[in-house]
Amino acid sequence: MYFNRNDIDQLDHIYKINLINSITGYKPANLIATKSKSGVTNVAVFSSVVHYGSAPPILGFVLRPTTVRRHTFDNIIETGYYTINHINEAIVEDAHHTSAKYPKDVSEFNKTGLEEEYNNDFYAPFVKQSTIKMGMTFLQKIDIEANGTILILGEITDLYINDDLVEHDGFADLMKANTAVINGLDTYAIPTKNKRLTYQRPK
Repeated sequence: MYFNRNDIDQLDHIYKINLINSITGYKPANLIATKSKSGVTNVAVFSSVVHYGSAPPILGFVLRPTTVRRHTFDNIIETGYYTINHINEAIVEDAHHTSAKYPKDVSEFNKTGLEEEYNNDFYAPFVKQSTIKMGMTFLQKIDIEANGTILILGEITDLYINDDLVEHDGFADLMKANTAVINGLDTYAIPTKNKRLTYQRPK
């Protein structure tokens, strides 16, 4: 199959978004949880979390245009806090359901089997069933003019990870955690094999 730029524009909308979202490869599967100033929690699935640096530890994720209300975005801007929680095999179905569009006053925690957890007085809730979870402090909003999306950058201030997942050199074994990845918009996979290679130097 071959598509030129015009061909891509002419594709059926659902076909196009499925194709373009899946050809990028496997993406991280995370739940981002927030809480409004009025105390209503929100949790939603995201596949765009990216590492932007380790010192300081910065992660970013992309939000679609705010032409409609984005509860995650509103809560982060209002409070400055959110959490990023890995999706594992046991919670895939509940995690995926958080993509449903509920009103702002309805918490997805109450519509799924996902449970809120609060640690060390951090404002936003963590997902109890997640084995790797990060408390994030909002740093910066970057408007992407090309398509109206928004890049949110945050700093990891709290990190919780099961002891048995961390190797002697600090490597987090996500396969052992049964961490899920996302292919496209709606397909989840659980990696079953790791191959670590040594740091490479010129031959």
